[in-house]
Amino acid sequence: MPELSRRAALGLGGAAALGTALSWRRLTGLDIPGRRSDALTIALNGTAQDAAADDGLVRGFRQSHPDIPVRITPVQGADWSDFFAKILTLVAAGTAPDVVMVATEGTQLFADRLAHPLDEYVRRDREELREFFDDVHPSLIEAFMYQGSLFQLPLSFNAANMFFSRPAMEMAGLDHPDDEWTWDDFLGCLRAMRDAATGSLRPFFWTNRMWGGIVPWLYTNGTSFLEPERFTGGDWLWQEFYPDEHDRSGGYRWEQPNADDPAVLEAFEFVQELIAEGLGSSPASGGGNELVSRFSTGVIGMTPSGGYWVDGLAEAGMPRDQYDAAYFPRHLTQQHQFGASGYAIMKSSRRKDEAWEWLKFVVSPEGMRIAQTKPDSSSARRSHNTELYASTGPEHWDIFYGTLDRFPTTAPIPAPPQEAAVETALLKNVLNAVTGSRENVRTALSGLQRDLELALAEE
Repeated sequence: MPELSRRAALGLGGAAALGTALSWRRLTGLDIPGRRSDALTIALNGTAQDAAADDGLVRGFRQSHPDIPVRITPVQGADWSDFFAKILTLVAAGTAPDVVMVATEGTQLFADRLAHPLDEYVRRDREELREFFDDVHPSLIEAFMYQGSLFQLPLSFNAANMFFSRPAMEMAGLDHPDDEWTWDDFLGCLRAMRDAATGSLRPFFWTNRMWGGIVPWLYTNGTSFLEPERFTGGDWLWQEFYPDEHDRSGGYRWEQPNADDPAVLEAFEFVQELIAEGLGSSPASGGGNELVSRFSTGVIGMTPSGGYWVDGLAEAGMPRDQYDAAYFPRHLTQQHQFGASGYAIMKSSRRKDEAWEWLKFVVSPEGMRIAQTKPDSSSARRSHNTELYASTGPEHWDIFYGTLDRFPTTAPIPAPPQEAAVETALLKNVLNAVTGSRENVRTALSGLQRDLELALAEE
């Protein structure tokens, strides 16, 4: 299986093995082909093959903007942290690209240090963009706001839903979960799968990462490991494009550790008990590549995943009627988490006006259809999402976008400017908390609180 990513669309290369240490060779201006030319340089995380896959997008852009030459430049990172670090190196060398594809993990890092706010352009071209905002859920827009300004236009996203094997469910005598099923319902399903299993079925399997790891359990318990707050501002945008949205903000704000919240402890204890009872796996590391293969062979009952899995499971040879997806089970709330991607204009760019034309084109209906032709991520556009999944997805494919529509508090993964250090702290302590005895949970959360304080103090 090729490495999969929850935001594999639009030419992004490779899934991230998240939270690893930074290590890279020093980059120079020679790493950007054509740097001495007048081309608008677009950087993405991937290989030369990934860049070549976007040739159609470049051709489409040049048809409407023949005066703007474009060069897609791959900057291959082992993970998102590595990719962002390489971009920082290029900035320091004075050879920064004009536009960078940025995932949620780096949105606030770029907004805080590297990216140019889009407010002036959006205001100027409001009528041209109205159709885009009408087709995109406001939660995706709010995820790309920081300190009251908008820094990216969303292209794709994936919410953490619950995927399950239909044969495993049928063998256990289970129906598709109710939309508002609970943690207790989930626990009952796992026990039924275990009792009905005849082979090596693991009822629940999960990966220790920011997206789809412990965080969905925290969100559905009304909490997070960082204090969820919001910036003020952005009123002009909400009044202009989403006048009926009265609880939106200037972006998410994660500045205080929250691992000592009793609701965090409750969520960790729930997951620890799943493992202790033999219903769930100890969390695996990495981006989920092995997980796709194992799920497709029927040895996993349920696992958190998103719309990007539809393409991965098809490549693995799993028929669409052999699996399905449901909303994440609720406890105190049914708030879901998601990650998204979009292009950011670098503040160092001398071609900001040309870069803005690129951003508008790639989020247009034409640009979206050129860039993403298969269901390897949920599209930010509701209409395009339907095109991607109606004939390829599982029976309940509509939950992918429905997660945003049904649960308006659904929010991005916690990703402050210090995301890399924060994520490293989380993953280390999650492993310590859930793989030992119940007494270990409190000790690990104390360590997490301390590590988060240190991480958030970093520049």
